[in-house]
Amino acid sequence: MRYYKLGNTDLTVSELGFGGIPILRLESTEAESILRYAFDKGINFFDTANAYRDSEEKIGRAFAGMRDKVVLATKTMRRDGKGALENLEQSLRMLRTDYIDLYQFHQVAQESVWEEICAHGGALAVLQKAKEAGKIRHLGITSHSRPMAAKLIQTGLFGTIQFPFNFIEEAAAQDLHPEARRLGLGILAMKPFAGGMIDNATIAFKYLRQFSDVLPLPGFDSVAAVDEVAGFYERENGLNADDEARMASYRQELGQQFCRRCEYCQPCPQGVMITPAMGYQVAARRMSPRVSVEFSRAAMETVPRCIECGVCIQRCPYNLPIPEMLKKHYDLWGKHCREVNCSPR
Repeated sequence: MRYYKLGNTDLTVSELGFGGIPILRLESTEAESILRYAFDKGINFFDTANAYRDSEEKIGRAFAGMRDKVVLATKTMRRDGKGALENLEQSLRMLRTDYIDLYQFHQVAQESVWEEICAHGGALAVLQKAKEAGKIRHLGITSHSRPMAAKLIQTGLFGTIQFPFNFIEEAAAQDLHPEARRLGLGILAMKPFAGGMIDNATIAFKYLRQFSDVLPLPGFDSVAAVDEVAGFYERENGLNADDEARMASYRQELGQQFCRRCEYCQPCPQGVMITPAMGYQVAARRMSPRVSVEFSRAAMETVPRCIECGVCIQRCPYNLPIPEMLKKHYDLWGKHCREVNCSPR
């Protein structure tokens, strides 16, 4: 595992990080064991968020007594100063530390949100004071909007930018990343598997390893998953013609209009299981109709509850036409049900 300085910060990080969402579904002892195993494999950068329920608490317990050996990054979704400070104090308690290495404004994708953060009494001023007080070492920003991310890195306020990056969503390599490098920001890559749509870790990380100063943040929920991905960093590996062909196939299959399973659209007021239902088209391509029908049944049977209220569209950071896409996926699911003589109940 290689270690390097993250942008112009004083943080020395492993070339592979650990994203804190998947440990939500694990019992505490298992989560803590996997976190420590990842550390033993050389990973020292752990990224989580206040919004990730007990992820911070699990990370705090896993690294109790090891604070100087790990780099801890977390986030707040609060835009007001009072709420951001409450989130920060909670993160400090959960992570069992008196300082956060990297504290990030979570998902700033709209101008109105940025204005709220910068307003009098907003989160920016409060967190800057917390940084001056030593509770935060560096401030960062995350976004799913490339134009907004491009604007935010120009402010001179942040040490890092975290943005989706993988071989399907690769536009950041052409403009956002070069400008971030020029300005001295560290670059963090969320969604290295495109929210789970890329199911081939080998080519996913062969692609990402081309960018030596981009820190991928895959989530891990098992020792086997850590071994698989960390293993790529124990040997040289580069893309070959077969890999390029596979990547082209994924790009053709998914295009740009696909669900990244970030779950910002949830919960649906009508109880639609949006995230798994949005993935049916991909599931159907990778499974036989009989298997995909039953695999997705619980989610697909909630789709008729959709009243096209538009709440999910407003929440989606990718501006996907979710009700329209759900209807197409439901129609495809119904077609497969009829093909296998297994009608929707």
